Amino acid sequence: MNKVVFNKVKKDLNKLPDYILRKLQKWAEQVEIFGLREIKKIPGYHDEPLRGERKGQRSIRLSKSYRAIYVEENDGTIELVIILEVNKHKY
Repeated sequence: MNKVVFNKVKKDLNKLPDYILRKLQKWAEQVEIFGLREIKKIPGYHDEPLRGERKGQRSIRLSKSYRAIYVEENDGTIELVIILEVNKHKY
């Protein structure tokens, strides 16, 4: 059984738009019900392993602009590490 832990991102949740927060909560509920292995198969989340400094972490897309980075611990716990707003434009 997987459990999703929000400890590291709790303070950031209030800053998220409502639709992003709802999608993150839905993902967490689905992971806890169906397991991470099954949820990784859903193409809408674009679950992918990260490289470089974030090697060992995975990312899901909450929208074109938001990503959630998580780590799967040895005990099956899924810990959200950070929620990023992605902006390709450099001004």
